[in-house]
Amino acid sequence: MAKPFFRLQKFLRRTQFLLFFLTAAYLMTGSLLLLQRARVALPQGPRAPGPLQTLPVAAVALGVGLLDSRALHDPRVSPELLLGVDMLQSPLTRPRPGPRWLRSRNSELRQLRRRWFHHFMSDSQGPPALGPEAPRPAIHSRGTYIGCFSDDGHERTLKGAVFYDLRKMTVSHCQDACAERSYVYAGLEAGAECYCGNRLPATSVRLEECSHECKGEKGSVCGAVDRLSVYRVDELQPGSRKRRTATYRGCFRLPENMTHAFPSSLIQANVTVETCSGFCSQKEFPLAILRGWECYCAYPTPQFNLRDAMDSSLCGQDPEAQRLAEYCEVYQTPVQDTRCTDRRFLPNKSKVFVALSSFPGAGNTWARHLIEHATGFYTGSYYFDGTLYNKGFKGEKDHWRSRRTICVKTHESGRREIEMFDSAILLIRNPYRSLVAEFNRKCAGHLGYAADRNWKSKEWPDFVNSYASWWSSHVLDWLKYGKRLLVVHYEELRRSLVPTLREMVAFLNVSVSEERLLCVENNKEGSFRRRGRRSHDPEPFTPEMKDLINGYIRTVDKALRDHNWTGLPREYVPR
Repeated sequence: MAKPFFRLQKFLRRTQFLLFFLTAAYLMTGSLLLLQRARVALPQGPRAPGPLQTLPVAAVALGVGLLDSRALHDPRVSPELLLGVDMLQSPLTRPRPGPRWLRSRNSELRQLRRRWFHHFMSDSQGPPALGPEAPRPAIHSRGTYIGCFSDDGHERTLKGAVFYDLRKMTVSHCQDACAERSYVYAGLEAGAECYCGNRLPATSVRLEECSHECKGEKGSVCGAVDRLSVYRVDELQPGSRKRRTATYRGCFRLPENMTHAFPSSLIQANVTVETCSGFCSQKEFPLAILRGWECYCAYPTPQFNLRDAMDSSLCGQDPEAQRLAEYCEVYQTPVQDTRCTDRRFLPNKSKVFVALSSFPGAGNTWARHLIEHATGFYTGSYYFDGTLYNKGFKGEKDHWRSRRTICVKTHESGRREIEMFDSAILLIRNPYRSLVAEFNRKCAGHLGYAADRNWKSKEWPDFVNSYASWWSSHVLDWLKYGKRLLVVHYEELRRSLVPTLREMVAFLNVSVSEERLLCVENNKEGSFRRRGRRSHDPEPFTPEMKDLINGYIRTVDKALRDHNWTGLPREYVPR
């Protein structure tokens, strides 16, 4: 009897010690958490906190990709990086060496970024209340503050150029971008969005309704949700260049009904191209037409579509003779055609989940630009690309399965990834062009060119060997597992934009007016022309590379014909 009693006493004694240590550990953990919370909540001044500051700073660092999830447990990471409010500007994080295209995507961080951006941009709580130290109109900007305007109607208040910058938006940055494009007004919304235009509505709203601080400029007001802080642009910032006043489009025959085709006109002696272009830009017309001393402003229309250019010598007469002739000179003004710039998310979730699928470098971003401006709805993406978001692709921040976008960009080619979609537009481009475009993007971004050292290094042959087979397997997998396909060749879209785009829009089950399609055609390039110096070597492919790629071209051509599609264009194989 004594032996069991002794065991029970021993067990209770051990239990007491265990409970003591657990209680001590609990209290220590609680104290550390309280200390950490007190450090994060240190006052930063009387200014009301912005939406970014209300998020846990470590979570924000993960959200924008500045920290790896393992860095939170690394004792070498500086506490200032984790707890400092201004950590977004910290130079402590450096990219890893090596070519960017060799780095693998971290799916966990990608999802964290998506959640953070979705939380940050939704901003469902509305604008914060103004206090004595609330953001005010910028003092050092080179423009005049006009007021606060509503931007929550069916059409945007400023319908011209648009771009976003979630981290560095300033009043001067927006004003400069609008001034370069010959716009008179620059409007800032939600702290990070910039809109340009030349016309304002007659009424404004209370100044207090524009209460968001600019993301890159503390103390300056940058609108609010559905509210624009509007500045009149007076001059360019130092070091900036104004775009050319006008671009010559050609000599064209006058339309039969000039009054209907040319809504606005200016007639004066000695009118010049610059005068006419400036007059039409101020009225937000994309075309300036000269006929002798007469200046007309217009949009491309079915009656005046700029597809049948005449010999330029027919317009090269003296002004008096030209005024009596039936021809006119047409110039493109710096402003956009605003008939197709309004875009929004789908009002109701789409019942058909559509993919815009392509091999990287096949023109997916350009096709998205065309689809968005033709349909008026944002396109989504399987990936988050901050660079594209900043250029106006607002659907980049939306979760790709939200079904609020007209279609979803993807480069995936696995069976499971393909069968998730109900239908798809399969965009195919010449593999020689696609490989060069994707290598340029991976080495120099969306609008740059790879340096000579990249083409001459081992990166280029390694890239071709690994990516050429992907070009083939991507098309073959979508032909095999895709449920409903529309095959579009990039080259055909370039050659015959309006008919091909009309077919794509019909596939998406959206009705579009002819004027809107002509607007897209007039602004077909958008902001996606590569800039900088091209590579010196016009033919980067070796004979071995050509043999490899040509074999894949023949395989894909046969597969397309077997599935009752037109084969690949003959230009795909070099002759």
